Parts: sequence; C-alpha cells; structure tokens
Amino acid sequence: MRVAYFVHDLSDAAVLRRVRMLRRGGAEPTVLGFRRTPEPPADIDGAPAFDLGRTFDGRLGRRALSVARQALAVPGLGRRLEGADVIMARSLEMLVPAALARALHRPRARLVYECLDIHRLMVSPGWPGRLLRAAERAALGACQLLVLSSDAYRRAYFEPHQDLGGALRTPTLLVENRLLEPDGGGADDGPPPRPPGPPWRIGWFGMLRCRRSFETLKALAAALPGVIEVVIAGRPSPREFPDFAAEAAAAPGVTFAGPYGAQDLERLYGQVHFAWAIDHFEEGANSAWLLPNRIYESGRYAAAPIALKGVETGRWLEERGLGLLVDDPARELPAILGRLSQDAYAALEARSRGAPRNWFTAGDRDCHDLVQALAGRKTPPVPEPITLRPAQSPSFRA
Repeated sequence: MRVAYFVHDLSDAAVLRRVRMLRRGGAEPTVLGFRRTPEPPADIDGAPAFDLGRTFDGRLGRRALSVARQALAVPGLGRRLEGADVIMARSLEMLVPAALARALHRPRARLVYECLDIHRLMVSPGWPGRLLRAAERAALGACQLLVLSSDAYRRAYFEPHQDLGGALRTPTLLVENRLLEPDGGGADDGPPPRPPGPPWRIGWFGMLRCRRSFETLKALAAALPGVIEVVIAGRPSPREFPDFAAEAAAAPGVTFAGPYGAQDLERLYGQVHFAWAIDHFEEGANSAWLLPNRIYESGRYAAAPIALKGVETGRWLEERGLGLLVDDPARELPAILGRLSQDAYAALEARSRGAPRNWFTAGDRDCHDLVQALAGRKTPPVPEPITLRPAQSPSFRA
C-alpha cells in the first residue's frame, strides 16, 4: 500500500516515528511537507521526502500563507502522488492541500486526517475560529478516517464542535504517541537504577513552549536548593522564549542540555527521578486534552511523571496508577518533594517498572494494525480496560 503523507514539519521526530510505523506495517510512504530547518531532508527513514517550503513555529499567519501558496501549487504535485492508495494529512494546515491534491490527482485514494493537537483558534467564538472550523468540517466530510492521539479530542472537540457522530460520520482511530520498539521487539531489563535522592531531579524534555511550567520549575529549584534540581532538554519555542539558554543559565539549580535525539531518551530519563508532564500553554483546551510524549517516554524509562489532576494526562495516569498528581504544582510540590523519602519514591518508580510495556510502546503488531486501518481493511482491537488504581498514597499529599 502506498501512502502520500502530508506533514507540517519534515524534521519533526514524531513524523519520523509515524513513517517508521508505516514502513514496518508494510506500507510504502512518500512524505511531502514543510520544514522549520534551513535545509530539507532528502528522505525520512528511507521514505522519499519532498520539500513544500519553510514555515516557522508559532507564526500561524505565516504558516497559513505558506499553506495558501502550496494550495496553488497542488496541480503540480501529480507525479508525487502516483500510485497513492492513501493520502494522509498530519494537522489541519496539511489537510487542505492534501484534500485538494486527492481531488485533483487521486480521487479514488482514501483521505485520512491525523489530528495531534487542537490550536486555540479552533475553539474561538470569533470569525477566525468559525472560518477554520468550517474549513475543517468540509475537509472532514471527505475523509474516510480521523486518527487521534488522544480520545479527549473526540469527546471535547470533534463531537461538540464538529458534530462528529451526528451529521459528520467520519470514523475515528486512536493511535497514542507511544514510543516505537526496535524492529523485532524483544524484552530487556529496563533502565538501570537511578541515583538516590535528594536531590530529586525533575526532567522537562521535548518541545518547550510553556512559560508557566518554566517559571514553576525555576521557583521549585530556587526554593529548595540541594533538594530539587531541574534538567531541561529539547527545543524551546522562540516565540515564547527568545533566549531560553540565557534564562536557564541564570536560574539556580536548573541545567539546560539543548536539543536531543531519540537515541538520547534513555540517558536523559535515566538521570532524573521525575518527568514534568504538565502543560499550561493552551489551558482549558489543548493542554487539557492532549496525551504528551512525556508520559510514554517516562513510563518506558521508569521516571515518575508529575501531572495535573483533572486533565486528560492526569486521567490516563490515574487509570494506570502511575505518577504524582497535583492540583496546584507551585503550592503542593515544595511540601511533597521537600519531605519525600527514598521508600516513597521507590514505590512510585516501581509502578512504572512493573507496568505492561505496551502502555508505553508500540510494536510490530501495532504497525500492522495501523496500516490495515488506513487501508480500510481492519479496525484495530479496542484496548483492554484498565483497572483503576490510586495514583498516589496519602504520604504524597501536601
């Protein structure tokens, strides 16, 4: 099966993971997308990659103009779509050119919309929000499948705002952002024991865009010197942090390690006790609905996630009895971590080490099921229900 995959950023690590899943599932992907790097890649994990131009993180207006320009160029993409059985769009900004390309060049191909987040404008009551929702609704009507990384997107956005399940009958498929196991899978002994605390090290890894999280972490390290240390790695949003490295260097107890690759995950998570899985960037909307990569990465490498109660991330962790869940991290965490014992932390870590691996990782069967679902041949099995366990004992409460 041939898949033409329209993506928002050719250099995104999550795009690489999805391309690998497609290839391992038996598909032959071709990737068409924008880039946020000076030079485009020639291929992604062996799949041909075609550059559609450069865009910039957070600059929605410029990204919209890039999409509009590319829509005008869609008539010239026919050769790139030859033989495509599925045309898949990652994010709304790619759904428009993908839908146009399908209509012009491959009308018999299945159209798939992969939604990984909901931009704040999509729930805005003003005319920009109404216009974007109308465009999305029209494109969704032509889709054969909607792929979601969190079921909260269906419950909180697509059903109430787009009438999914009502007038709009597009079927949905949940594909969480789990880590991809190496080819052939195979068990291992898990990450080695981490150094005992205190200091208790909190890791904040990935796309760094939440100013409130950064301020909370800095305040924690400053309030409890020698007890809390903060390790940060990833790509700061230039819009939110014009000079993140300088800010981190000026904060006591905070270390910024810069960007990293997938090969660095075990090392990064192995040196911290906790993983910061809190996001306020789009509070009450996308931040409340997403399931971030950090919960799968921290689970795989047995670092205890810190998350908010009452949001989808907290619900996911609570169902599985994982992590440290709080209502107000700035108020509660100094007291919790300030008196945290080795035994109490060992209990938190043991829950991650003892959890089923498939909560955090995807293997060959998941890749095969995804490709079959994209082709319309099979719906992957519904995950087995999770038995609710308390996520934390009373000794962790402030």
